[in-house]
Amino acid sequence: MGYENPNYDSCPALRTIAMPADTNANGDMFGGWMLSQMDLAGSVLATQKAKTRIATVGVEAMSFKAPVYVGDEVSFYCHIDKIGKTSITVHIESWARGRLKDIARKVTEGKFTYVAIDETGKPIPVLR
Repeated sequence: MGYENPNYDSCPALRTIAMPADTNANGDMFGGWMLSQMDLAGSVLATQKAKTRIATVGVEAMSFKAPVYVGDEVSFYCHIDKIGKTSITVHIESWARGRLKDIARKVTEGKFTYVAIDETGKPIPVLR
């Protein structure tokens, strides 16, 4: 439709609408809300790859490029950067599109690291 992220061929890992309850004092979306949505999106891909429970253990290179406004449709695109013995690092880009617009803008990007865990929360090897 012309509003998808041109850098990814697939559908987003997560898509949501920015709502008023998640705004900061300026009326824009709170950065913590964006961070949590990115974590959810990355966990979808990490869980699919690990085929087990995962836990978020790190966030690096997080950057906010543009504000997200109430009513924006926000799409989170993910790809795996690295797979370690027990960890998976996922690169996440967030793109926002105004309600009545056709063009999306990149609003955040970052790398999230997840660790595969067993039922007791102990790290386990990622299946290859």
